[in-house]
Amino acid sequence: MAWLPTLLKGRPRLRQDLCWQLRQARPAELWLVIVDASASTRRHQALAQTKGLLATLFDQAYRQRARLALLTASGHTPQWQRHGLKASAALQPWLQALGAGGGTPLLAALEQARHWLQARQRAHPQEALRCLVFTDGRLQHCKGVQPMPCATLLVDMELAPVRLGRAQRLAEQLQADYQHLQQFKVRE
Repeated sequence: MAWLPTLLKGRPRLRQDLCWQLRQARPAELWLVIVDASASTRRHQALAQTKGLLATLFDQAYRQRARLALLTASGHTPQWQRHGLKASAALQPWLQALGAGGGTPLLAALEQARHWLQARQRAHPQEALRCLVFTDGRLQHCKGVQPMPCATLLVDMELAPVRLGRAQRLAEQLQADYQHLQQFKVRE
Protein backbone atom coordinates (compact mmCIF):
# COMPACT_ATOMS: atom_id res chain seq x y z
CA MET A 1 0.00 0.00 0.00
CA ALA A 2 1.18 3.53 -0.73
CA TRP A 3 0.67 5.40 2.53
CA LEU A 4 1.54 8.93 1.45
CA PRO A 5 -0.83 9.15 -1.57
CA THR A 6 -3.61 7.49 0.49
CA LEU A 7 -3.31 9.98 3.35
CA LEU A 8 -3.02 12.97 1.01
CA LYS A 9 -6.52 12.17 -0.26
CA GLY A 10 -7.89 12.37 3.29
CA ARG A 11 -8.84 9.73 5.82
CA PRO A 12 -9.65 6.50 3.98
CA ARG A 13 -13.14 5.21 4.79
CA LEU A 14 -13.57 2.52 2.14
CA ARG A 15 -11.25 0.03 0.53
CA GLN A 16 -11.47 2.02 -2.73
CA ASP A 17 -9.94 5.03 -0.91
CA LEU A 18 -6.66 3.18 -0.50
CA CYS A 19 -3.82 3.73 -3.00
CA TRP A 20 -1.69 0.79 -3.99
CA GLN A 21 1.73 0.60 -5.53
CA LEU A 22 3.54 -2.29 -7.16
CA ARG A 23 6.73 -3.49 -5.55
CA GLN A 24 9.87 -2.49 -7.39
CA ALA A 25 12.15 -5.49 -7.26
CA ARG A 26 15.70 -5.11 -8.48
CA PRO A 27 16.53 -7.33 -11.40
CA ALA A 28 18.25 -10.55 -10.44
CA GLU A 29 22.03 -10.41 -10.69
CA LEU A 30 24.59 -13.15 -11.29
CA TRP A 31 28.34 -12.82 -10.82
CA LEU A 32 30.60 -15.34 -12.53
CA VAL A 33 33.95 -15.41 -10.75
CA ILE A 34 36.87 -17.08 -12.54
CA VAL A 35 39.96 -17.62 -10.38
CA ASP A 36 43.35 -18.52 -11.86
CA ALA A 37 44.80 -20.77 -9.14
CA SER A 38 47.86 -21.92 -11.05
CA ALA A 39 51.25 -22.35 -9.38
CA SER A 40 52.41 -18.90 -10.53
CA THR A 41 49.74 -17.22 -8.37
CA ARG A 42 51.39 -18.61 -5.24
CA ARG A 43 54.37 -16.27 -5.70
CA HIS A 44 54.47 -13.04 -3.67
CA GLN A 45 51.26 -13.98 -1.78
CA ALA A 46 49.08 -13.10 -4.80
CA LEU A 47 46.52 -15.84 -4.18
CA ALA A 48 46.36 -15.05 -0.45
CA GLN A 49 45.55 -11.39 -1.19
CA THR A 50 43.03 -12.48 -3.80
CA LYS A 51 41.31 -14.75 -1.28
CA GLY A 52 40.90 -11.78 1.06
CA LEU A 53 39.36 -9.75 -1.74
CA LEU A 54 37.09 -12.67 -2.72
CA ALA A 55 35.81 -12.92 0.88
CA THR A 56 34.82 -9.24 0.69
CA LEU A 57 33.18 -9.74 -2.72
CA PHE A 58 31.22 -12.78 -1.50
CA ASP A 59 29.98 -10.74 1.46
CA GLN A 60 28.91 -7.95 -0.89
CA ALA A 61 27.14 -10.47 -3.16
CA TYR A 62 25.29 -11.82 -0.12
CA ARG A 63 24.13 -8.33 0.90
CA GLN A 64 23.02 -7.54 -2.66
CA ARG A 65 21.28 -10.93 -2.97
CA ALA A 66 23.33 -11.75 -6.05
CA ARG A 67 23.83 -15.27 -7.31
CA LEU A 68 27.35 -16.62 -7.80
CA ALA A 69 28.97 -19.02 -10.21
CA LEU A 70 32.57 -20.00 -9.45
CA LEU A 71 35.09 -21.46 -11.87
CA THR A 72 38.63 -22.35 -10.80
CA ALA A 73 41.45 -22.64 -13.35
CA SER A 74 44.23 -24.84 -12.00
CA GLY A 75 45.79 -28.17 -12.87
CA HIS A 76 44.85 -29.55 -16.27
CA THR A 77 41.17 -28.59 -16.55
CA PRO A 78 38.95 -25.85 -15.14
CA GLN A 79 36.64 -26.91 -12.29
CA TRP A 80 33.14 -25.52 -11.65
CA GLN A 81 32.55 -24.92 -7.94
CA ARG A 82 29.06 -23.37 -8.04
CA HIS A 83 26.49 -22.76 -10.74
CA GLY A 84 24.37 -19.68 -10.04
CA LEU A 85 23.47 -20.33 -6.41
CA LYS A 86 22.84 -17.57 -3.90
CA ALA A 87 25.87 -16.25 -2.07
CA SER A 88 26.11 -17.62 1.46
CA ALA A 89 28.48 -18.49 4.27
CA ALA A 90 28.85 -21.93 2.64
CA LEU A 91 31.47 -20.34 0.36
CA GLN A 92 33.95 -19.82 3.20
CA PRO A 93 35.19 -23.45 3.39
CA TRP A 94 35.78 -23.47 -0.39
CA LEU A 95 37.63 -20.17 -0.14
CA GLN A 96 39.82 -21.40 2.72
CA ALA A 97 40.64 -24.61 0.85
CA LEU A 98 41.47 -22.79 -2.39
CA GLY A 99 45.11 -23.47 -3.14
CA ALA A 100 47.44 -22.87 -6.05
CA GLY A 101 49.19 -25.51 -8.09
CA GLY A 102 49.57 -27.07 -11.48
CA GLY A 103 49.15 -25.52 -14.89
CA THR A 104 47.02 -22.67 -16.14
CA PRO A 105 43.90 -23.85 -18.00
CA LEU A 106 42.65 -20.25 -17.99
CA LEU A 107 41.92 -20.15 -21.73
CA ALA A 108 39.76 -23.29 -21.42
CA ALA A 109 38.04 -21.74 -18.38
CA LEU A 110 37.29 -18.54 -20.31
CA GLU A 111 35.83 -20.53 -23.20
CA GLN A 112 33.67 -22.64 -20.86
CA ALA A 113 32.54 -19.51 -19.06
CA ARG A 114 31.60 -17.78 -22.31
CA HIS A 115 29.43 -20.72 -23.39
CA TRP A 116 27.86 -20.99 -19.94
CA LEU A 117 27.06 -17.26 -19.87
CA GLN A 118 25.44 -17.42 -23.31
CA ALA A 119 23.25 -20.33 -22.18
CA ARG A 120 22.41 -18.50 -18.95
CA GLN A 121 21.38 -15.38 -20.91
CA ARG A 122 19.01 -17.47 -23.03
CA ALA A 123 17.53 -19.19 -19.96
CA HIS A 124 17.28 -16.04 -17.79
CA PRO A 125 17.11 -12.98 -20.09
CA GLN A 126 16.07 -10.65 -17.25
CA GLU A 127 19.16 -11.49 -15.17
CA ALA A 128 22.00 -8.96 -15.07
CA LEU A 129 25.30 -10.80 -15.64
CA ARG A 130 28.77 -9.74 -14.53
CA CYS A 131 32.05 -11.61 -14.97
CA LEU A 132 35.11 -11.18 -12.73
CA VAL A 133 38.40 -12.77 -13.83
CA PHE A 134 41.28 -13.01 -11.34
CA THR A 135 44.59 -13.90 -13.02
CA ASP A 136 48.27 -13.00 -13.14
CA GLY A 137 48.17 -13.32 -16.93
CA ARG A 138 51.08 -15.77 -17.04
CA LEU A 139 49.94 -17.75 -20.06
CA GLN A 140 51.98 -19.25 -22.89
CA HIS A 141 49.78 -17.47 -25.40
CA CYS A 142 46.45 -15.68 -25.32
CA LYS A 143 45.54 -15.47 -28.99
CA GLY A 144 42.01 -16.01 -30.17
CA VAL A 145 40.35 -15.11 -26.87
CA GLN A 146 36.80 -13.95 -27.46
CA PRO A 147 35.01 -11.36 -25.30
CA MET A 148 32.47 -12.44 -22.71
CA PRO A 149 28.80 -11.74 -23.46
CA CYS A 150 28.48 -9.48 -20.40
CA ALA A 151 30.28 -6.74 -18.49
CA THR A 152 33.68 -8.14 -17.50
CA LEU A 153 36.37 -7.00 -15.08
CA LEU A 154 39.83 -8.53 -15.11
CA VAL A 155 41.75 -8.19 -11.84
CA ASP A 156 45.51 -8.53 -12.29
CA MET A 157 47.00 -10.63 -9.47
CA GLU A 158 50.61 -10.22 -10.57
CA LEU A 159 52.63 -8.94 -7.61
CA ALA A 160 56.17 -9.70 -8.78
CA PRO A 161 58.68 -6.82 -8.67
CA VAL A 162 59.07 -7.08 -12.45
CA ARG A 163 55.61 -7.26 -13.97
CA LEU A 164 55.06 -8.68 -17.43
CA GLY A 165 51.75 -6.90 -18.07
CA ARG A 166 50.17 -9.91 -19.76
CA ALA A 167 46.95 -9.60 -17.79
CA GLN A 168 46.40 -6.11 -19.20
CA ARG A 169 46.79 -7.48 -22.76
CA LEU A 170 44.35 -10.27 -21.91
CA ALA A 171 41.86 -7.69 -20.63
CA GLU A 172 42.12 -5.83 -23.94
CA GLN A 173 41.40 -9.02 -25.87
CA LEU A 174 38.43 -9.81 -23.61
CA GLN A 175 37.25 -6.18 -23.99
CA ALA A 176 37.16 -6.14 -20.21
CA ASP A 177 37.80 -3.40 -17.70
CA TYR A 178 41.20 -3.77 -16.00
CA GLN A 179 42.26 -3.21 -12.41
CA HIS A 180 45.29 -4.30 -10.47
CA LEU A 181 44.73 -6.24 -7.26
CA GLN A 182 46.50 -3.62 -5.14
CA GLN A 183 44.28 -0.80 -6.45
CA PHE A 184 41.03 -2.77 -6.39
CA LYS A 185 38.22 -1.12 -4.45
CA VAL A 186 34.97 -2.94 -3.69
CA ARG A 187 32.00 -0.75 -4.60
CA GLU A 188 29.09 -0.71 -2.21
